[in-house]
Amino acid sequence: MKLPGEFVLRMLLMNSSKHVHLFFSAILSFTLAAGFTVAASAQDAPDVGPHPPEPAKAMESHIGSITGHSQAAKTDYRRYCAGCHGDLGDGNGENAVWLDPRPRDFTIATFKCRSTPTGTLPTDEDLFNTIGRGLTNSNMPIWNAFSKQQRADLVAYIKTFSPRWQKEKAGDPIKIPAEPPVTIESIAHGKALFTKLECGKCHGPQGKGDGPSAATLTDSKDQPIRPYNFADGKDDSRFKCGSENSDIYRIFITGVDGTPMPSFADTIQPADAWDLVHFLRTLQPYRHSKENEVLKAAGGRIPPYVEKQDNKEAPASTPENKSPGGGD
Repeated sequence: MKLPGEFVLRMLLMNSSKHVHLFFSAILSFTLAAGFTVAASAQDAPDVGPHPPEPAKAMESHIGSITGHSQAAKTDYRRYCAGCHGDLGDGNGENAVWLDPRPRDFTIATFKCRSTPTGTLPTDEDLFNTIGRGLTNSNMPIWNAFSKQQRADLVAYIKTFSPRWQKEKAGDPIKIPAEPPVTIESIAHGKALFTKLECGKCHGPQGKGDGPSAATLTDSKDQPIRPYNFADGKDDSRFKCGSENSDIYRIFITGVDGTPMPSFADTIQPADAWDLVHFLRTLQPYRHSKENEVLKAAGGRIPPYVEKQDNKEAPASTPENKSPGGGD
């Protein structure tokens, strides 16, 4: 078998100069045509594929006396966060397809755990606390290995992903009033509110997350989402945004943005919210709490709630044919 180079050389030697001229002309024409086609194709090709992100504007965070700098968190973010949240902060990291619920998309700046009213940006401290606390019932762990400075830097880095942080200020934190005493009347009123506000449609009548609407719920990105199951937790159970009664109160007032859980700030009064907190604690039968102690002392039964009547005295009537001064 002859090698290709030997074959071409034999052809050149066997053919006349005319044939040699035609052979090289054909090769040249083919090469020029191919080059023109490649150039034309490159010029007409659509602009597709990923583009390098534009350099993000440096951001800062302020948590107490600590100032966080976004540039300082670049390495930590790529090492510990990008696998889930993505290099672009859009929640599309390489691990995201395996996670339920999906990682937070920082580009839309919608956060569940906030101290600020619904629809507003969280405070830097809100994000700082979320990183340190983690999110229960998700794959977001407790990052307590980070120093406070590292957490503050990461907060600043998260803020580089959405232009909202350059245009808007964080909302003003809501004020949480002092918690009133836990009484069986408070628990009974909370149960009545639970029914009135139709909380059971999602959370179920016993708080097991099995309400009639539970299977149909989705978040703001059309991903399925499950209502919280109060009854499943043990004594150390936590809510997504904390474990104290004040954390539950805060959720009622701020709502959980990006989920079907609304804000009740315009629906219930502070005292009502506390009553609802006290009732929800009784849906955690395995938790040692003041609410369960009060319920046990009442025989384990929540009495029907009786709406309090306004007992203001009616003004005394004026006798007929008598003037207010008593004369005829």
